Amino acid sequence: MELQPIKTKKIYEEIVEQVKKSLSEGKLMPGERFYSERELSEKLGVSRASVREAIRALTTMGVLEVKPGEGTFVRKVQNCDIVQPLVMALLLEEQQATYLLEARQILEREIVYLAARRATSEEKEQLVEITRQMGEEMTRGYLQEDTDVKFHLTIAAMSHNPILSRLMYTIADTLAQTLANKRSRLYSDPDNARLLFEQHNEIVKAIISGAAEPARRAMSKHLRFVARQLK
Repeated sequence: MELQPIKTKKIYEEIVEQVKKSLSEGKLMPGERFYSERELSEKLGVSRASVREAIRALTTMGVLEVKPGEGTFVRKVQNCDIVQPLVMALLLEEQQATYLLEARQILEREIVYLAARRATSEEKEQLVEITRQMGEEMTRGYLQEDTDVKFHLTIAAMSHNPILSRLMYTIADTLAQTLANKRSRLYSDPDNARLLFEQHNEIVKAIISGAAEPARRAMSKHLRFVARQLK
């Protein structure tokens, strides 16, 4: 085994670690004003030069953002911060569609399970309204992509897990970009609009009744059907 020399952390690195720990423990919240250089220096008993270096590092990492004339703030993570790097990586993969659909299958099965257990009455009403809109579109033989995306993202929000919700936004956005030319395959069979609507309805009924396991099965059935049609 090759051994490496043990290095002592620099002061600014210790500050960075403390800030990241405070974030993970919920002691610092996104959008919250961060300490000034002077305040942080006094609290930690370190030089302002070390604090300045730590703030610069945290800003580069995307943890903090400096707003001229206002101060330094804990940065709010935007969905695009997650989506764009993933999109670029997947566009370089020959089998990106297969990977995406597989990831979606794994992710949404668990999301809908949580949604069935955690959804509020108001959220259930919202989902019913989206399904009603789908029913109107189905009579025209084509479910709008925007409505379908809204349906799935609403369920993700109903899981009341912000990490899963963000991941779902990532999957939805990336799918829209990589499968843009394949969506028409879903409607190559004129009966598919009806089948898709029925599958969505089955998912909604399970969520409304709080039946987590049937909701998971219904979502799995729906996504397997979509994957087959898009291949």
